[in-house]
Amino acid sequence: MDTTILVINPGSTSTKLAIYKNGAMHLSARIQHPTEELSKYPRIWDQYQFRMDVIKKWIKENLRECSGVVAMGGLLRALEGGTYLVNQKMLDDAKSNLQGEHASNLGCVMAHEIANEFGCPAFTVDPVSVDEFEPLARYSGHPEIKRRSLSHVLNIHAAARRAATECNKPLAETSFIICHLGGGISVAPVRGGRIVDVNDASSDGPFTPERTGGLPLQTFISLCMSGKYKEQELRKFVMGKGGLVAYLGTNSVEEVEKRIGSGDKDAREVYEAMAYQIAKEVGAMATVLQGKVDRIILTGGIANSAMLTSWIRDRVSFIAPVVIYPGEDEMLALSQGALRILKGEEQAKEY
Repeated sequence: MDTTILVINPGSTSTKLAIYKNGAMHLSARIQHPTEELSKYPRIWDQYQFRMDVIKKWIKENLRECSGVVAMGGLLRALEGGTYLVNQKMLDDAKSNLQGEHASNLGCVMAHEIANEFGCPAFTVDPVSVDEFEPLARYSGHPEIKRRSLSHVLNIHAAARRAATECNKPLAETSFIICHLGGGISVAPVRGGRIVDVNDASSDGPFTPERTGGLPLQTFISLCMSGKYKEQELRKFVMGKGGLVAYLGTNSVEEVEKRIGSGDKDAREVYEAMAYQIAKEVGAMATVLQGKVDRIILTGGIANSAMLTSWIRDRVSFIAPVVIYPGEDEMLALSQGALRILKGEEQAKEY
């Protein structure tokens, strides 16, 4: 059976597209969305038509038939890993920003709309809300607030499988710390292929190209009560206008590195501070694994930065060997999840 699968991955600063034919990459594109363009849209869902217009233009030029459409899953309900058929309940939860507002929430809705046009099924694989936490990881410090399992699970799972193969160990016997470095940053201790803890990249952990990460609570409470910001402005303050954007006015690490190369000392200090915070989070997650770490893995788009990864390596290599998987295997992992369903190797899960 011949298969053609369209893959859609809406990220915080880009939309990635790919066509896989019979399991092999046929064509791909990454469409970058500059900060000044995204700033026209107050909320993530305000970007939907803008992004869909870009996607449909690309499809019109490159795709004539389709067996299935698969998209990155967003901040949905807590669920087990696997491939899910997009249904109305999933669409409703995505549109309501059930567990928070993020570009990945757009994915299943995009897939559904395009799949309807082609008359084929729509899927999502390993949504961000996959929950593999152990009980102690759920405690926050107050019973009214529970820590959530929200991470770049698709790439983390793919990196764990790849590293297990390279270590010549069964996945079930491995212990890794995997850092997904992108518009959002997830640092996860992964034991036996399961993400047993992770920072919530929407509100905790290191600052990123456009997110604040964890903030000093007392100062943030005062800011919230000051009357200076409305609720949606505060949410944008934390996700979208934080991190490198707040300090340096850009979410582009390439631009930051160019400034550093030109002698900008402020840019260097901010960028190194981001590496410092990532390394601190790695150290914290090493305690979750009781120091038994096979590899520390740096992956995601920013893992292409030799400057940033070298700073992180210098601080954490005493814990375990550091390996770098630049970019991510998310597009391949999404296509493979859909392909397993279309070939009848697995049954799609119901959301």
